[in-house]
Amino acid sequence: MSSARLKIFWLCLLAFPAIVFAGDFDLPELPEAKNAPAKDTQITPEPAKAFKPIAEPAAKPAPAGDAKDATNDASKDAPKDAPAKNMHKDAPKDAPEQSDYDGPVNFAPIEATNVSDAHSAGANLPAGIIAKKIPANLNRPLQVGVFTGVKELLWKSHDATYKFTAEGNKVIASGPGKPQPDSKYQINTDGACIALAPSQKELASSCYPGSFTLTAKGGLLTAVNTVDVEEYLRGVVPYEIGKLDSSRFSALESQAIAARTYAYKHFGSRESMGFDVYADTKDQVYKGLASATPLTDSAVKATAGIVMTYNGEFIIAYYHSTCGGMSETLATWGRPDLPYLKSKPDLRPDGTPWCNESSYSKWERNFSEKELPALFKKNGKEANAKVPEFKHVKAIGVKDTLASGRILTLEVTTDKGKFTVAGDKVRWLFKKNGTMLPSSFFRVKHHKQEWKIEGKGFGHGVGMCQMGVRARSAAGQDFATILTHYYPGITLERFEK
Repeated sequence: MSSARLKIFWLCLLAFPAIVFAGDFDLPELPEAKNAPAKDTQITPEPAKAFKPIAEPAAKPAPAGDAKDATNDASKDAPKDAPAKNMHKDAPKDAPEQSDYDGPVNFAPIEATNVSDAHSAGANLPAGIIAKKIPANLNRPLQVGVFTGVKELLWKSHDATYKFTAEGNKVIASGPGKPQPDSKYQINTDGACIALAPSQKELASSCYPGSFTLTAKGGLLTAVNTVDVEEYLRGVVPYEIGKLDSSRFSALESQAIAARTYAYKHFGSRESMGFDVYADTKDQVYKGLASATPLTDSAVKATAGIVMTYNGEFIIAYYHSTCGGMSETLATWGRPDLPYLKSKPDLRPDGTPWCNESSYSKWERNFSEKELPALFKKNGKEANAKVPEFKHVKAIGVKDTLASGRILTLEVTTDKGKFTVAGDKVRWLFKKNGTMLPSSFFRVKHHKQEWKIEGKGFGHGVGMCQMGVRARSAAGQDFATILTHYYPGITLERFEK
């Protein structure tokens, strides 16, 4: 950096508090799974002596029942299907976050127990949970891709609002002090929450812990939140399993442990993107602290550091909304089975599904004969199906099923031949108005001029059934009982820093 530019930089820095230029950084095009934590590519100049970030008052967590995006909010909710691509528009009232899912992330295993020695047993730990010293490679903040590939972002700092856009690989900031374009900005607020959002409406309720790094590529912005794992979980639990009362506290604890395990498992898995996890249903839904409540915070605190392992590695802690009484294996994505992700009944002693409180315990969809050809041809690529040019659907049949009864192969007969769709992708074939089928646990009937699909469950069915967890918790089961049911053979460990 030239002396003239350096002088300009410091003048801008003093006029533009809490934003720090941090050097050039280009995000690679495609994510690559990595075992090691992402390298620190930031170049932070020595801070000016007169510089002090503005500390804003932290937004208060919303009281129980007030969260706009919590489970009981009919306008926002949808069950969780981690990870995924697009949010559903027909979200059920009683289920956590959900979206389209395109298969597991490929990443190398991360050992969870490669520590020199076990820590002291720790006070108040449930029986069977051993406290251990956290491995050095995990003793760092999480990098969360909160906003990726957006055109603009707004940041409210004290009484000022700044607007960020991108020109090529430069971040353009407008607002008080007229900050200069640079390739990277950092936003820090001395521990207070950060209000950053793509719109004024979202900005009003935005409250993120930690710090943000803003970069640009190809005229689009990416904002990465650097945040402690436990603080991150405060912004995950309310969105992933919803607002629950104290009678279902162990459900919140179970979700916290599953989400924590998922986060640690994915450390470094999206290194080439510049972060560890997405903040949406590609990984886990994270929206900061706006909807955190004393109860969800208590669940995170009560389980602090607790993770699930199998043979010394973090498990792949997949979870979904509603299993319909039977869970599924990774075979639904054409992947090899894992011993802790089994297809097994999830039934009460009376034989009814634990998840039958869900409005998606049974569901139905109807399609006319005329609309199916256009839908199939439109959705064929997304469903990984070779759909021919045809005019009429003659038959739709289930060729074979998975262990749970979910569809393994769906065969469609047309006037121009047959085509098949495999596993969970059958949900995409019937996608209509941006919404796919709730699950692959269905059968097809033809009556007169209509195709009727009758199914059960919401989500891929792999791992923990969130609606089942809620019911089990209400019945008095603790988190250890719940988690060892959905992930058989696991070990519960607690990391201490």
